[in-house]
Amino acid sequence: MGTPKPSLIFEGIQIVTLCLVWYGVSAIGNVIVKELLNEFPFPLTITLAQLFSVWILSIPLLHVLKVPAPDYLYQNRIYYLKVIIPLAVGKFLAQLSSHVSLWKVPVSYAHTVKATMPLFTVILSRIILREKQSLSVYFSLIPIIVGVIIATVSEISFNMVGLISALLSTFGFSLQNIYSKKSLKDISIHHYALLALLAKLSWCLFVPFWFFYDGIDIFYETKYHSYHPAMKILFYLTIDGILNFLHNVVAFTMISLVSPLSYSIANSTKRIVVICISLLILRNPVTKTNVIGMSLALFGVMYYNKAKFDQRRAQHKQAIIPLVRSEPALNTLNLGTIQFAHPDSDLISRHHPSFHTSRPYYNGFIPNYASQTYKNV
Repeated sequence: MGTPKPSLIFEGIQIVTLCLVWYGVSAIGNVIVKELLNEFPFPLTITLAQLFSVWILSIPLLHVLKVPAPDYLYQNRIYYLKVIIPLAVGKFLAQLSSHVSLWKVPVSYAHTVKATMPLFTVILSRIILREKQSLSVYFSLIPIIVGVIIATVSEISFNMVGLISALLSTFGFSLQNIYSKKSLKDISIHHYALLALLAKLSWCLFVPFWFFYDGIDIFYETKYHSYHPAMKILFYLTIDGILNFLHNVVAFTMISLVSPLSYSIANSTKRIVVICISLLILRNPVTKTNVIGMSLALFGVMYYNKAKFDQRRAQHKQAIIPLVRSEPALNTLNLGTIQFAHPDSDLISRHHPSFHTSRPYYNGFIPNYASQTYKNV
């Protein structure tokens, strides 16, 4: 039995390492954001700090990877105004809604509600891309919806603003994913460049609102003016910005390394890890019914991933089979019949008049490929 190739072993180790980093960064980042919001209840400020960190830290990353600038995008102002700027606005609003949900409800419940992303993806894909899904995909949405309803009814720390914010965030990220994939296909732009561009635009568009909203409140809140609380908040904002940048980079790297199904499963597993770690560290109370609802919703997400994979595989087969069936049946060339109807001298003299007709063809030798079928040749 042969040993695995070193390249496959290295790739496997690389994917496992990236998954561990992805899970750890996401879990720690959510816990830090929750603690930061308890001490510093300004979701807008935290969102702008994350966007600024992604923008600034992307500059050396793009330089090291030598990612080309999207010249076509800058020349096409209409596409820039109609697609890129709305994408930046959507990214900001989705991220802000996510922070509001983490501020108002526990991390575990917020991520359970975010498990409804397949529901929004199916609806938006139907409306925007006119995509139809299989029955298995539609059935997979049932346990997701039921699980979220059970988790909502049994949530001890329930808050309506938190629920609506989590749903809006999930809707925003679903819409962003659809249009981001469309942008990557429509224009020649690297995904890291698109990430940096959206972060820069989001920050520049909404930082003026910060001065009239959070800026005024922070200025008049005297408890943030002393040295130690201010340094603590700045430290949390810096660490959260770095973790958010790493989360985005690792997520894009995972997309480039694994199949869509593997990425979806890894993302679902990440959500489970985030919920479990938040329950262990933050110690927010949960009931058995609440755990059942969370588990049912996460099971629905896994079932959805499997149904989508089966649907893509069936569509791929349907696209290939007609081509195979339409291939014409090619008859085998019968060398004996050809020689009987047209002697070697006749064939040679017809296509090669310079040859003498009485001269044997290659001294009587007939090339081997002459006895093969046209299809094989």
